[in-house]
Amino acid sequence: MSRLLPKMPGLPLAVALLALVGVGSYAQPAAQTFSMEQILGYPYPSNLVSSPNGNVIAWVLDQRGVRNIWVAFGPNYQPKLVTHYENDDGQELSNLSISTDGQYLVYVRGGDHDANWPEFPPPDPASSPVESKVQVWSVSLTTGEPRVLAEGDAPAISPDGKRVAFIHRPENSVWWIPIDGSQKAQQLFFDRGHDSDLQWSPDGSALAFVSDRGDHSFIGVYRNDSTPIEYLAPSTANDLEPRWSADGTRIAFLRTPGSGGAPQSVLEWHPVPWSVWVASAQSGQGRAIWDSPDTLRASFPQEGGDPDLHWVAGNQLAFLCEMDNWPHLYVVSANGGNAHLLTPGKFMIEDLAVAPGGKFLVYSANSGSTPGDDDRRHLFRVAVSGGAPQAVTSGTHSQWSPVLTNAGKSLAFVDAGARQPPLVMVGAVDAHHWLTLDRNQIPDDFPTDQLVVPQRVSFRSADGWQVQGQLFEKPGRAAKKPAIIFVHGGPPRQMLLTWHNMDYYSNSYAVNQYLANHGFIVLSVNYRLSIGYGHDFHYPAHWGPTGASEYQDVLAGARFLQRDARVDARRIGIWGGSYGGYLTALALARNSDIFKAGVDFHGVHDWSMFADDWFGKPMQRYQMPDMKALMKTFWESSPDADIAKWKSPVLLVQGDDDRNVHFHQMVDLVRRLQVQHVPYQEIVIPNEIHGFLRYHSWLEADQATAEFFAQQFAGTHGS
Repeated sequence: MSRLLPKMPGLPLAVALLALVGVGSYAQPAAQTFSMEQILGYPYPSNLVSSPNGNVIAWVLDQRGVRNIWVAFGPNYQPKLVTHYENDDGQELSNLSISTDGQYLVYVRGGDHDANWPEFPPPDPASSPVESKVQVWSVSLTTGEPRVLAEGDAPAISPDGKRVAFIHRPENSVWWIPIDGSQKAQQLFFDRGHDSDLQWSPDGSALAFVSDRGDHSFIGVYRNDSTPIEYLAPSTANDLEPRWSADGTRIAFLRTPGSGGAPQSVLEWHPVPWSVWVASAQSGQGRAIWDSPDTLRASFPQEGGDPDLHWVAGNQLAFLCEMDNWPHLYVVSANGGNAHLLTPGKFMIEDLAVAPGGKFLVYSANSGSTPGDDDRRHLFRVAVSGGAPQAVTSGTHSQWSPVLTNAGKSLAFVDAGARQPPLVMVGAVDAHHWLTLDRNQIPDDFPTDQLVVPQRVSFRSADGWQVQGQLFEKPGRAAKKPAIIFVHGGPPRQMLLTWHNMDYYSNSYAVNQYLANHGFIVLSVNYRLSIGYGHDFHYPAHWGPTGASEYQDVLAGARFLQRDARVDARRIGIWGGSYGGYLTALALARNSDIFKAGVDFHGVHDWSMFADDWFGKPMQRYQMPDMKALMKTFWESSPDADIAKWKSPVLLVQGDDDRNVHFHQMVDLVRRLQVQHVPYQEIVIPNEIHGFLRYHSWLEADQATAEFFAQQFAGTHGS
């Protein structure tokens, strides 16, 4: 890691934190504070899966950057460690799947599964001189040790548990290998597209897949080397999410328009119609059984989200759609007809699990009977035949990632509270009594009792939008405190009143807790573009590069803090990552009079550099929108456009192997800040990606964030 810290007025961190509200008014003893290493020491579970028909669950546990896989067998569900990696090397574990008989677990080690451009080579955040690889691994859950099967990604275990199909990079072709590694991997078939989403037929005799051809895509079906690949109802459209019927005779899939037509201005949202199709797996003939209304709300998700297509009982298909302004569950007959709404109400469905046989579904939603549940997650059960959904969990904690096991009788999920970090839990679906599997993995020095319970707050922006946020404050100090606004990235994210259901934002939640414990008031703002408050809030006009309307919500958060009698209105800072980094830089550039310091993690600073991402190579087409006007809007919506007004000091943080926001965004901004003589500090992490893969990277950057705010605000009252 490279830390280039120009000489700036400051104090040692411990002294600076004590001076935030004045030494004389610091009422709490130092023993009641905790270190950044302690608060970041929580274990984070992810990738929770269950065996298709058995009673086995598995998950990845990240402990200070050391990732390992745990399993638990029913009915007692005693956790068992099945991998033994020991280093914070930044190698992800992902794509977990368990064989139908529960004998083998397959996973992927390495890669960057959050990158926007997966054709990038595997990241090397630990700067190892040995080139990293993306590899498919398997492990016997009864007798064996993990073993490498092959270089590849996205494995799919055959129903008989004997074979693994996977995607071989970089050509994105389909290969296969025995699950025990007894033979070398070999290409399964040749296809001219870039293949993905491998789906075995129920009897294992065929493999469905998506064949991406660039401006269109097909659903293909491979059977054997002597049978031609069958493409289902081929067209100029983009087809995705192939799903086999239980009897293996039909395949359902989603269809969206192919890439083409007259270019549309990105300054406005446009409807993206889509449909659900069902085709014969033998003949390839198919038809649309449901077409979305041609409205913005009913559009195929354009910013996050997934229709999440599933076969369910009664010859029906279930999917998510926002046609009533909320991401809700619908079912439609596989023979066609109207879609029936299963989950009415003003809430968002996020995670979904289908019971064996498809008679009911379990989903997570920001709904419930506890005040503030629109900023939490709870689990619900709904029958596909209809009827009111039933709450499975409730209270002041959040629950997510439901998986059903034991023939649908048992449920596992991740649970987190305001003070309790995420833990894996399991129990009977109908019992409402849950066994915690990994509480003993929380370090002894984790500061549970010192954490605050955030308060839900709301305020109104200048143009009338109602905005929600979470306020972190540790009581017990007499003097007015400096305040920090946190803005999440995405932007299709929602910060919660609990620890978060994404590891990136779980880290952000931990830092906000740290800042609150050390003398700051922190306001986390769920600005427009956030999920959880309906389609219209999620897809506002004039957002980001098309006008930055959401900045009004950030500014409203600052006004909210200025009115709070506990806040020193002359000491307000801001921090965030990715899209939150963009909003941080925008706040400093436009309103250094309000925001006196900021920390910008891998933010966007000049939207005009992204024009080609919307239109490709514009000079190759005659018919184009007014690019001069478009670029002007992009530029005026960027922090760089207001660089002359930027006065407040900033800490910039980014890894130079960022695959989401190009590192040049930071390089370019630094040159501009230098010319304007704006005080800045920078942390550059060689070979690290957008969502840092190493615990050490987070610890260094988060510690520097706290130190930076302490230096800027300690013993001062702004100007």
